[in-house]
Amino acid sequence: MGLPVVALAFSLLACAGSLYLSLGLGLVACPLCFYQRTFAFGLVGVLLVGLLSPERNPNRLCVLALPLAVGGFGIAAFHTYLVLSHKLECPLGVAEFRTAPEQSLFVYTLIVITLVIGALREVRTNSKTIPAFLLAVVLGFVSAYCGFMPGVNPSPKQADKPLSDPRDLKTCQKPFA
Repeated sequence: MGLPVVALAFSLLACAGSLYLSLGLGLVACPLCFYQRTFAFGLVGVLLVGLLSPERNPNRLCVLALPLAVGGFGIAAFHTYLVLSHKLECPLGVAEFRTAPEQSLFVYTLIVITLVIGALREVRTNSKTIPAFLLAVVLGFVSAYCGFMPGVNPSPKQADKPLSDPRDLKTCQKPFA
């Protein structure tokens, strides 16, 4: 039961961090932030229900949770790419350490690694789960792509003045042109 519990702890951390940024610091989630939050809450639900079910298989639960983790990871990776390529300016994360998307990417990386280890253990003990594992990864990336494909994701607003201090930023925005 260990790996799903670890993934659940990381997922709860992602949810708590996201809620703290919004409720504690008054930041406004952009669409990409909101999608990442949605995947994290979905992970908490799937992992909790799976861990509480009477017929639980921890490694199989890792396969079941993998599409949500990969989807959240994909959105977080794209969001971080936009920040690092200076196409978006985003608020600082918890404790003002890096940006919120970078923190999200870090937590999602931990979740994905944890779930992939469990999923590969399941594949090793039951080769019939190989198609499910591959489908989980593909569904995760398709879900992520749907979150940032053109025409689906409302674009953050353009900044009306240059950013003087990143601590003043309350939501993600396109840099001042």
